[in-house]
Amino acid sequence: MSDKRDYYEILGIQKGASKDEIKKAYRSMALKYHPDRNPGNKEAEAKFKEASEAAEVLLNDEKRARYDQYGHAGVDGMGGGGFSGGGFGDFSDLGDIFGDIFGDILGGGGRRRQSHQHPGSDLQMALSISFEEAAQGTEKKISLSRFVACSSCHGSGSHNQRPPSTCDVCHGQGEVRRQQGFFMMSTPCPKCHGSGQMITDPCPSCHGEGRVKKKIELEVKVPAGIDTGQRLKLTGEGDVGINGGPSGDLYVVIQVRPHSIFTREGADLDCVVPISFSQAALGAEIEIPTLKGLIQLKVPAGTQSGKKMRIRGKGLPKLTGYGEGDLYVTLQVETPSQLNAEQKRLLSSLAQFDRDYSHPQARSFFEKVRQLFS
Repeated sequence: MSDKRDYYEILGIQKGASKDEIKKAYRSMALKYHPDRNPGNKEAEAKFKEASEAAEVLLNDEKRARYDQYGHAGVDGMGGGGFSGGGFGDFSDLGDIFGDIFGDILGGGGRRRQSHQHPGSDLQMALSISFEEAAQGTEKKISLSRFVACSSCHGSGSHNQRPPSTCDVCHGQGEVRRQQGFFMMSTPCPKCHGSGQMITDPCPSCHGEGRVKKKIELEVKVPAGIDTGQRLKLTGEGDVGINGGPSGDLYVVIQVRPHSIFTREGADLDCVVPISFSQAALGAEIEIPTLKGLIQLKVPAGTQSGKKMRIRGKGLPKLTGYGEGDLYVTLQVETPSQLNAEQKRLLSSLAQFDRDYSHPQARSFFEKVRQLFS
C-alpha cells in the first residue's frame, strides 16, 4: 500500500473539483512553498514537490481518470506519478498550464508577450509664490527639462523611420524561457529588453530611444487660496513615453512665502495689531490691514491685551471656490517705553487707582492671594 497522501487532500480540494479550482489551489501552494521563497527549507521543498506532483496528475484528464479509479497505482510509471530516482518527474503533460503557473510565481506572466510600450515618468518641481499671489490666484511661467519625442525620427527611434525588425533571440515574444530543474523560468529578452523588436538603424539624434531631453516652458494657473505643500497636477506634461507609450504627469508643489503681517490657518488669517493703553482703556476706532486694503475696527472700552476679534469674510478665498475665511485680529496693548515729564505726572496720578475696582483682573488676583494666606 502506498504511503503517499491523497492528491485531492494535498491540494485541499474536493474530488470533483474543476481544472480552474485545481490550478487555483496549486498556485496558492506553489507561491507559499516555492524553493525560491524558502531557501534551504527542506520541508517547504517537499511540500512544493508534493503539490506539483498532485497538480501534474489531476490536470491531465487521462492520468486523473486512472488515479480516480486505481489510486496511486494507476499513475505510477506514467511519467508523473512519482519523484523516483532523485528526479522531479515528467511535467510535459501540463504544457502551457504549468508554464503559466510558474510564470505567475516568477513574475514572468507565462508566455504572454510584454508590451514594448512604456509610459513616461512623472515629474515634480517646486514653485515659490508670494502670499498675495496665493490669496488672489496667479499664472506663472515655469521651465523644466523633460523627455520629448525626437523631432528627427518623430519618436520612432529609427533612422528615416524604417520599421523595426523582429528580435532574433526571442522571435518577437519579448521574453525567453528556460528549464531550470523542475520548473520553467521566463525572463525579459536581454537583447530587445522585452519589446520583441529591434531597431536595426537607430536615429542618430536619440540613439534609437525615440525621445530626447529638452528644456521647455509652461504656463501654470495657480488657483486662489492655495497653500504650501499642495500640488498642481498637469496631466501629460511629464516625460513622453517610450515607443508610443503615454506621457507622464507633472506635479507642481507650491511653496508660499511668508507674509510680514499675516499668518494663516487654512483659509483664515491671523494678525496682531498693537494699540495704546488709552485706546484699550477708553475704546477707539482704529485702522487694521486686510489683504484688500485698510478697514475700520471698533475697539471696545476696557479691552485687555490679547483680546481676539473676528472679522468675517476677510480671510483667504477657499480653495473649493465657495466663500472666504475670516480674519482674526489679536489686540496687543503696548506699554510706552519713553515718557516725557507730563506723561509721567499723569501716570503717577493714575497709579493711585491701580488697586481699585477699575482693574477687574488685578482685583480678582489679589483677592485670591489674600484668601490663600488668610
